[in-house]
Amino acid sequence: MITAHTDVVGSLLRPAALRKARDEFAAGRLGHAQFKSIEDRAVDAAVSLQEEAGLDIVTDGEMRRLSFQSPMTEAVDGFGPWDIDAFLWGHWHGDGALGEQRRDRPVNLGVVSRLVRKRHLAAEEFVYLRGRTRRIAKVTLPSPSLFVNFWSPERSQPAYASLEHFLADVVAILRDEVAELIRLGATYIQIDAPHYPLLLAPETRSFYESRGWTPRDRARQRRHGRICRRDLRHPSLSWQPRKPLARRGRL
Repeated sequence: MITAHTDVVGSLLRPAALRKARDEFAAGRLGHAQFKSIEDRAVDAAVSLQEEAGLDIVTDGEMRRLSFQSPMTEAVDGFGPWDIDAFLWGHWHGDGALGEQRRDRPVNLGVVSRLVRKRHLAAEEFVYLRGRTRRIAKVTLPSPSLFVNFWSPERSQPAYASLEHFLADVVAILRDEVAELIRLGATYIQIDAPHYPLLLAPETRSFYESRGWTPRDRARQRRHGRICRRDLRHPSLSWQPRKPLARRGRL
């Protein structure tokens, strides 16, 4: 007999009221307490939706995030100016009404100083979620390899001698986050979008190589990633790396 569990990959569509509230909060027209209340209601609705569907494992729908990658850039100083386009640039291929879309990489994107964590990335999300369900609460964290995007040979070298030095700090922050989530009782942590299959696409591979990440570096990083997962194993912790479902080349 095959034993299987059911869960969503992570994000659910954010309701219009939450999107509007995020814009109002960013513009200073909505107070922090009011914004958090709207976020909480969106999470509650996401949990109810998953439970009513009979899912064994639930997430908060990533309702508190601008992007599934943004917990890192929101919780950590040093990334320099960024917005949603930091995560959406590239050439996307869609079907039907979506068609093809291309967004340029923001010209000023790049880490500008040593990374300093201001707060935990997902601890608040998990603590709220575990209080809203009796089912397994899943936490999602972005893969370190996603942040190659924030390495700029022109802007980043005063802070980090190389891309590998920069990624080492990203990995250290994520390792600390995993440890904190385990301390809080998390038993299911998903590492999102390792991106290695995308290196088969010439355009993506060319970008990574322009950052100074050679095939040998990528192979070493893959080995390092496996070592990190092994070192962070915990008797009550489930590991679930996620393949990117929406990616450059497909929308």
